[in-house]
Amino acid sequence: MKKCFIFVLAIGIATSASAQRMSSNPNYQANDQFEQLGTTLPTPNTYRTASGAPGKEYWQQRADYDIKAELDEENRRIIGTETITYTNHSPDDLRYIWLQLEQNLFKQDGVAGMSRTGSVNPNGMSTSQLASLNNGRGSKLDPNITYGYEIKAVKDKAGKALPYTINNTMMRIDLPAAMKPGTNLVFSVDWAYNITEYYGRSGFEHFPKDGNDAFFIAHWFPRMAPYDDVNGWNHKQFLGQGEFALNFGDYKVAITVPGDHILAASGECQNYNQVLTSTQKQRLKKAETSATPVIIVNQEEVEKAEKRENKNPGKKTWIFKATNVRDFAFASSRKFIWDAKQSDVYKNGRKIWCMSYYPKEGNPLWEQYSTRAVEHTLVSYSNRTFEYPYPVAISCHSVAGGGMEFPMISFNGGRPEPDGTYSEATKYGMIGVIIHEVGHNYFPMIVNSDERQWAWMDEGLNTFLQYLAEKEWDFNYPTRRGEPNQITDYMSSDPSMLSPIMSSAENVIGLGPNAYAKPAAALNILRETIMGRELFDHAFKEYSNRWMFKSPTPADFFRTMEDASGMDLDWFWKGWFYGTEPVDQDLVSVDWFSLDTQNPEIEKELARKADAERKNTISKLRDKETMNETVVAKDSTMADFYNSYDPFKVTSADRQKYEQYMASLSDTERELMTENTNFYTLSVKNKGGLVMPVIVKMVFEDGTDSVATYPAEIWRFNNQTISKVITTKKRVVQWTLDPYAQIADIDTENNSFPRIAKPTRFELFKQQQYKRPMNPMQMEGAGKAGDANSN
Repeated sequence: MKKCFIFVLAIGIATSASAQRMSSNPNYQANDQFEQLGTTLPTPNTYRTASGAPGKEYWQQRADYDIKAELDEENRRIIGTETITYTNHSPDDLRYIWLQLEQNLFKQDGVAGMSRTGSVNPNGMSTSQLASLNNGRGSKLDPNITYGYEIKAVKDKAGKALPYTINNTMMRIDLPAAMKPGTNLVFSVDWAYNITEYYGRSGFEHFPKDGNDAFFIAHWFPRMAPYDDVNGWNHKQFLGQGEFALNFGDYKVAITVPGDHILAASGECQNYNQVLTSTQKQRLKKAETSATPVIIVNQEEVEKAEKRENKNPGKKTWIFKATNVRDFAFASSRKFIWDAKQSDVYKNGRKIWCMSYYPKEGNPLWEQYSTRAVEHTLVSYSNRTFEYPYPVAISCHSVAGGGMEFPMISFNGGRPEPDGTYSEATKYGMIGVIIHEVGHNYFPMIVNSDERQWAWMDEGLNTFLQYLAEKEWDFNYPTRRGEPNQITDYMSSDPSMLSPIMSSAENVIGLGPNAYAKPAAALNILRETIMGRELFDHAFKEYSNRWMFKSPTPADFFRTMEDASGMDLDWFWKGWFYGTEPVDQDLVSVDWFSLDTQNPEIEKELARKADAERKNTISKLRDKETMNETVVAKDSTMADFYNSYDPFKVTSADRQKYEQYMASLSDTERELMTENTNFYTLSVKNKGGLVMPVIVKMVFEDGTDSVATYPAEIWRFNNQTISKVITTKKRVVQWTLDPYAQIADIDTENNSFPRIAKPTRFELFKQQQYKRPMNPMQMEGAGKAGDANSN
């Protein structure tokens, strides 16, 4: 309903606005959402500054490795020895050191297996489900095999045994004398373990059709645990969900595998001349200058190797060198097709090898897309962070599904059907996982965050960059994560199942939405709605460059984003990262006002229309049928002055009074009176609890529209309900909050005024046994076959 109000002096309006800020206002709701994080964040010091940058005394430990290992294919076993040079850059004396033993995840009596929960379904269970409950460690483990590390020896540089204690997935080595600051320790570990079936991070995949295996070997050697200024020794147990916290160092790795295997690994191969055929070396040379990927090992050669006609292929030792990396992984199989191109990613003459390794089961998808996706990832991520510093980036096709990342190499899913066809979801899922896992080279392989504690610092940031890279790959790319409206289902789910993003990775229910999707959506909102692209991109690049080859914490990220953008974002970190409340803004009502212009030509005409509306009742409409039967209608002597009087007629006295009033006004006041402005008061309720900007779309009666954006600080005096006055020259016929799905509002039904009903569609179907549908490629082929048969 339109309401009019009389113009008063400007000072009265200003006084009213000021009064709303006073705590005596009965509508005021005290809240701390816009107070600083304060002591929630650690106190800045000389190691980590208040600006979020590394301090002048920042330090980190270093671990260099010289590893010799052999893959025993027949027994699916790794046997190895390593020499570690550990350098103490800390200001502390170290009386003992800690190593990580992630393969102990699979020990029968380990903390991971013993803490696994589950129950028997009385209605029936699959054999794999039952096996998982039986061994407590997952259905893919052979109950007849002993898993976990066999530590054969731990010795100092002189070959003397060092005492050690194994605590589940951690091993403490006690030192004969404390390591002083600035010194290093050289020691060796001999070890072996049985390889598990691929479980998502590491293992082997068996191909029953040809009887061969593909090995994807990671967290395969005892690794130094980090010691830092934040936690001291970082020795949180590995329970399978939280990933890894690691040190930088140089690696020299010699891996012996069957002679007919092709091996891919972190770093640069030092002996291609010894392990490749002359034909393969020629193809690799061609790939140095080719604009498109060159096949180094082709499918025909792989299919011949799969038959294993050579019963004694012997062994080959592949030697790799990796500089300033935090980890090392490799993949090995006779099934690997290998393609590569050396790409001038930065157009500055410095070339980077982009490579892919995959079994024939991955084609035609992998040959067409993998290496190109690797190259695209380096271009896209570097534009937003820093130049990729390593000489190679590899995508290796593992078991269909997700992926796993390591320095310079990643294991990625995405497999077509056996007939070579694939769905759109398979294609884009494969490209997406390659972008994601190659992108992990930036976070956390270079910006070295602690994945065991803060999964979002690598998964969330990387998923956000993946989202941007996917859009740059294809404008219509069906992104799964990154858009605000893709996280609303999770944010509106049962609160008892939600954890803050700032939760330890091992304790989160729903790691995918919590550590990947929600922080990615939050960063997208920061970039598009809160900060704007220019400020966000500058701050994000600053964070990336500040913490290259260093180990940031969440506080370092939060502080840098604010420091480099000049924006106070504590309210945002509080709501999105420390809380679980959702966004739900409710446009409760809109009141429409206009100024009383006191112009009789305008005001009396408005009054006439309002009077006619009041009289437009059902009774009045029906009484028209008998209007000529009234007393006055039948007897004109019963009518007098008032029967013909028009109260809305403009008189000369009305005009004179108006002219005198206008003459008394200043030019500014006269202009305001004649603008015919509409004043709308919007009442908005924060039903979800998470404060966000208020974005309002106005559709005018002439069909045009306009959008107004009000910052989140609009809620700072009352985080529950607000009133906002919006003025327009044109009449608004429809109001909508968050019209472009920018703020992850979980309920859009209450975003419109007047309300717009949205139908819920349902399907009537006949119950039947599920059958996997054909993908569009298969349906197209079936259709062509049908057409041929009909001819």
